[in-house]
Amino acid sequence: MSPVTTTNTGAPPLPADLEALMRSLKMPHARALAPDLIATARAQRWEPAEVIKALFTEEAAGRARSMLASRRKAAGFPTGKTFDAWDPAASSIPAPTQQALRTLEWITRRENLVVCGPSGTGKTFFLEALGQQAVEAGMRVAWFRLEDLGVLIRAHRTDDSVTRAVARILRAELVVIDLCRARDYAEAFGGGR
Repeated sequence: MSPVTTTNTGAPPLPADLEALMRSLKMPHARALAPDLIATARAQRWEPAEVIKALFTEEAAGRARSMLASRRKAAGFPTGKTFDAWDPAASSIPAPTQQALRTLEWITRRENLVVCGPSGTGKTFFLEALGQQAVEAGMRVAWFRLEDLGVLIRAHRTDDSVTRAVARILRAELVVIDLCRARDYAEAFGGGR
């Protein structure tokens, strides 16, 4: 459902008790729309059920937008690239393979994916676009460069909380480890120690 929009800009504020009730129910999106919506409903003689439906629709849509933004932020994507800017024809990945990967079925089957190739061929772009699509599908994604993962492991090794840190990462349905360069292996883990 799309967010409700109203045309009345000079609506009276909500009564204090209704404002407090909506705050206690944690309905920030509906609360923001409520004064204009109530004024519009009064002017257009809406049925009470229409008002309630419009408020709940706005709250549900607002929560979905907030959850999507939270999942995107938590994923830690490097650039924000999506399939909107992706050119399937320019990729060396065969088109049927791209289409199969974009269904995300392999994620729900808990299959692994390794994408490798020469530098500059769009591996990171493609994986980030897959990750963005997974986030939009309601999945949790964790993105790491190999060197960042090495830093995380080293940081938790000192207090023996590596298991908890790894468990937190593995709660994501999709974990992407971008190797960046072949020499990152040695650098990320302290020269092979």
